[in-house]
Amino acid sequence: MTSATERRVVVAGAGNMGRKWIATIAGTPGARVVGILDVDLAAATAAARSIDSPGVQVRTDVADLADLIATTGADVVMDATIPAAHHPVTAIALRSGCAVIGEKPAAQTVAQALSLCAGAEAYERLVLVSQSRRYNPHVDALVAHGTVLGDLGILQTDFYRAPHFGGFREEMDHPLLLDMAIHPFDTARYVLGAEPVSVFCRSFNPSWSWYRGDAAAVATFEMDSGAQYTYNASWCSDGAETSWNGSWRLNGTHGTVLWDGESDPVPDVGPQVPPSGHAADHGAARSGIAGAWDAFLAALEAPRVAGPRGHIHENVLSLVMVEAAIASARAGLPLAIDDLLERARERALADETDPVVRERLACWGPVREHLLAAGRAGVAGVLG
Repeated sequence: MTSATERRVVVAGAGNMGRKWIATIAGTPGARVVGILDVDLAAATAAARSIDSPGVQVRTDVADLADLIATTGADVVMDATIPAAHHPVTAIALRSGCAVIGEKPAAQTVAQALSLCAGAEAYERLVLVSQSRRYNPHVDALVAHGTVLGDLGILQTDFYRAPHFGGFREEMDHPLLLDMAIHPFDTARYVLGAEPVSVFCRSFNPSWSWYRGDAAAVATFEMDSGAQYTYNASWCSDGAETSWNGSWRLNGTHGTVLWDGESDPVPDVGPQVPPSGHAADHGAARSGIAGAWDAFLAALEAPRVAGPRGHIHENVLSLVMVEAAIASARAGLPLAIDDLLERARERALADETDPVVRERLACWGPVREHLLAAGRAGVAGVLG
């Protein structure tokens, strides 16, 4: 950071991801972890002791978050809690005057995520969702190669893995779609530079699956550019596994780009097509959660610049792809994304307990138009 201002950070969640975030923040000049919140006192205490930062305060109840923020003078909350806690943690943080960076998903439901969008506007604070795979130099290379393909018409992700997680994932109704699909869905939006219009999804569970719920799916999205994005995936496919990022194929007017999810994308285009100009040296930008953290800090330093990747208004359109795919699979029918967005806003208005947030949410026009406008305006749009 170049600013003389020290960012004082409360981290909510001291599990595996929380500890990674604590280490990332603690290693950033100009940022300091001042508080840790976790239901497990031993985990929170151990996380506090893991960094060289004396006086880190610890709490174990979300209800104590506002007091922890006030006591420590925090101006940032990092949310690494379970998805069910994302809405209350972020809502309290916003009311307490903090900017928020959180793990995906933005919230457990699209309705809750829309509430947080309105909260970010009402309290004039940045909320960023860390879609860490957006900060991957190979994804940036895929985007760059796509710029010389002409009209982009087909994008496909094949994802086949066989992880034995144990625990809650193996008991979920839709473990693959709920827990994993948001990563490729978000990446597809970025690669195509387009937003989802409709989806037709079929989910199923192979006979040999060790998951209770559907561990495989085929989902096809129509994008507003006219492109089609298809996700073929399974979490119970032993043998010839893809990378954790999947295997990608991008096809346009002038050729195709393939990406194995681990190395540089490989273009196959005609000789008349100029190179994308993408070099093998991906520069000094950090990847993963460190890249998301850097982008968040940069946005706080320059709020009048267009918002970073993962700005909550922009990110909701990745979460809605997940919710819409599951809804389509349950109905056995194609589903229009806008219908789901409008129903989610109705639910958010019905559930909202903060009158300031409800008033903001009620004054929106069509949800898609509002999200896209706010996404384009970025942080400046939130700050008014």
